[in-house]
Amino acid sequence: MRRLVLLAVVLCLGFAGEVFGKGSTRVKGHTTKNGTYVPSHRRTTPDKSKHDNWSTKGNVNPHTEKKGTVDPYKTPPRRRR
Repeated sequence: MRRLVLLAVVLCLGFAGEVFGKGSTRVKGHTTKNGTYVPSHRRTTPDKSKHDNWSTKGNVNPHTEKKGTVDPYKTPPRRRR
């Protein structure tokens, strides 16, 4: 019985880590091609959803408390190459 309870606890903790641990990814500081230095920061973990990003309307960045402003239904402008 103890093994069953221990297994259940371990599985619950693992599942909680999957659900709550995917929120952010650390980005190391780097220098861009044009010489601009970008300091290290946190960003949302990449996925295919536009609705769970901190910059999306209705969401708040938990690290900066900044509200999202990007409309998830609007197509972003194309980048020039």
